[in-house]
Amino acid sequence: MSVRTLPLLFLNLGGEMLYILDQRLRAQNIPADKARKDEWTEVDRKRVLNDIISTMFNRKFMEELFKPQELYSKKALRTVYDRLAHASIMRLNQASMDKLYDLMTMAFKYQVLLCPRPKDVLLVTFNHLDAIKEFIQDSPTILNQVDETFRLLIDVYGSLSAGEFQLIRQTLLTFFQDLHIRVSIFLKDKVQNSNGRFVLPISGPVPWGTEVPGLIRMFNKKGKEVKRIQFHHGGNYTTASKEGSFELYGDRVLKLGTNMYSVNRPVETHMSGTSKNLASRTEESITPNPLAKEELNFLARLMGGMECKNPSGPEPGFRLNLFTTDEEEEQAALTRPEELSYEVINIQATQDQQRREELTRIMGEFEITEQPRQSTNKGDDLLAMMDEL
Repeated sequence: MSVRTLPLLFLNLGGEMLYILDQRLRAQNIPADKARKDEWTEVDRKRVLNDIISTMFNRKFMEELFKPQELYSKKALRTVYDRLAHASIMRLNQASMDKLYDLMTMAFKYQVLLCPRPKDVLLVTFNHLDAIKEFIQDSPTILNQVDETFRLLIDVYGSLSAGEFQLIRQTLLTFFQDLHIRVSIFLKDKVQNSNGRFVLPISGPVPWGTEVPGLIRMFNKKGKEVKRIQFHHGGNYTTASKEGSFELYGDRVLKLGTNMYSVNRPVETHMSGTSKNLASRTEESITPNPLAKEELNFLARLMGGMECKNPSGPEPGFRLNLFTTDEEEEQAALTRPEELSYEVINIQATQDQQRREELTRIMGEFEITEQPRQSTNKGDDLLAMMDEL
């Protein structure tokens, strides 16, 4: 497992989240002079995106994120995105947040699978950040935050070897391996099967620096080529025209990671039969988790660095529905498997007295020094503790 995977995972999933929110906010936009108090306007859309992006690229948050560390559970990361999605006046209920996270994870999984070479996952990240910068063109302060992260990515990942990127890609695929959620866009474009698994193409440009398959060369012990054999590869491959730019500005060439929601069309998600069968695997094991303390500390550090802005004054949060109608959203909330609910992080600690004492001790160490607490009561619920940060 690579300890350099977390920043790439977070930034790419965050980029996909912003694409989806932007598309839904645009779809529900109403001219400001005609909007009621509870309806979205273009000003609200920009405000939501600015607040989320500012929180996402907070300097202290990025410093914690880029520290070498292993990936933790899907539920832990999901909690971070819950907090991030609600860093503005926007509010999502559980069903819409579930759908948002499903779309984010399946889109990035598809991009990782299709990367021509492991290093290109960095180009996918740059595509996401390039698009994020388009959202905040009128906000130079936030734009500078994104540019700082760009430079940090170049510094950290620019010198990694092909083997290190291969390990990063393998870590990402391991993280996504049990997720097979059907997405309408992928199904319509025939890049996803009805069981939720992706279809890998047998055409297009080959990775930069490689040749089109179809020729086998044989060499003798002196390194001299002695024979050539051609074979039919069955695909329609072409040579890559040029390598994408790994600089702050430039042509990325690779299109993976660009905004697939730029054309307004509805997006639905459906749990496949395979995913429902695998859902039970996502439950936390009743066996004590040896990484429990590290996972709690991981969440504490990230949440501490994530400086969320609460809506000022009496203004209520605006509700965003990722479904076509409220009825669809309510139905999705009723039919979603209980195991896939991420409302709380469930760490089993009720099996015996020893485990309860251990979790109590760990929670006692769960504190952030940057922000003093309002109350000394740590609470029994992990999310309640996070609300105090």
